[in-house]
This record gives sequence, C-alpha cells and structure tokens, in this order.
Amino acid sequence: MSFITDRKRVDGLGAAHNGVGHWMSQRLTSIALIPLSLMFLFPFMRSLGADHAAMLQTYAHPYHALVAVMFFIVVCKHLQQGLQVVIEDYVHGQRTLLASLILNKLIWGGVAVTAIFAIAKIAFSA
Repeated sequence: MSFITDRKRVDGLGAAHNGVGHWMSQRLTSIALIPLSLMFLFPFMRSLGADHAAMLQTYAHPYHALVAVMFFIVVCKHLQQGLQVVIEDYVHGQRTLLASLILNKLIWGGVAVTAIFAIAKIAFSA
C-alpha cells in the first residue's frame, strides 16, 4: 500500500517534465489580460480619433503609461507561451525545434522591449 497521492505520483511525468508550470502560467497571463486589456483599451479608444498630441498627452500620464507597459509585457509573454506550445506540438526535427523555440523567445522579447521603449519615450518626453 502506497501513501503517495495521485498528484505526487504524476508530478514530473510527461515529455517535458514541467507541463503544470507552463499550463498555470498560461492561465494566469490569460486571466491577467482581461482587466489589463480593458484598462489599456479605454484610454486608447478615447484618444483614437484625436491628433498625435492628444495621444502623447494620454500616455504621458503615469497611470496610462504603466498600464500600457504591463499590458504589453503580459501580452508578449502570453503569445510567446502559446506559440511555444504550437511549436513543440508541430515541429519535429531537434535542430529545427530548438531554433524555432529560440527564435520565438527572441521575437516576442524584442516586441516587448520595443513596446516598453516606445511607451517610455512617450511618457518621459512630455
């Protein structure tokens, strides 16, 4: 008779040995995107029809700039994780898989850094 729980028995099993952490992170980013999307889109939509100066003025406010930075960080992380799952499922060659996973991280990391730089430039130039 074993006193090991079902959770402990399957923990660490699977091809990657870390699927639960990735799954949980994917769910947390998706839940975080619900309020972040609303907090980002409402100020964005309000200044959408206005001129360039109005858009700069909106994101010069620290609250809007901080929400935009958090939004883009979480979006890029969520998209990187989602694309990682697709790559792991459909790319079969070892070298191609490794190159695709590295490229995935670099691309979404670059998008996040570019977005943060653009928002910081707007926030600190006004």
